[in-house]
Amino acid sequence: MQSKILVSACLMGHAVRYDGRAKPLLHPAIERWRAEGRLVTICPEMSAGMPVPRPPAEIADAAAGEEVLAGTARVVELTGGDVTGEFLHAAENAVALARQTGCRYALLIDGSPSCGSGFIYDGTFSGRRRPGSGVTAAALKAAGIEVFSDREIERLIERIAS
Repeated sequence: MQSKILVSACLMGHAVRYDGRAKPLLHPAIERWRAEGRLVTICPEMSAGMPVPRPPAEIADAAAGEEVLAGTARVVELTGGDVTGEFLHAAENAVALARQTGCRYALLIDGSPSCGSGFIYDGTFSGRRRPGSGVTAAALKAAGIEVFSDREIERLIERIAS
């Protein structure tokens, strides 16, 4: 049986990002995996009941998803609202869905405070990037699911083939 892949809904063309837009990832592997029924789509934030559009959010104080999971960091909106609880719920939903559907891999949009796996923003809303994982990416990794960013699709293709 072929391994399933949890994938960010925005990468599949769904307009679910904070700004109400999608960020489709156009790649022949995506179409092949879709035809094979291997893709399981989720927007973690929407699964937790967050609206579209919604205020931009970042992990505060240059922290990362692992620290949010540990209870030592918060996710805040540009408006000042604390959405840590929603992001934790979103991460739990993604892990549960991945387990229920047999996903061994995840392909997530980079930069997101949920799905970022190569980089996230530093919490100042200034556009500064820093290496790190978002809350959902960190939770998936902790659950033993291999996480790849949208910029690493070639690596995911190689990993699945091995």
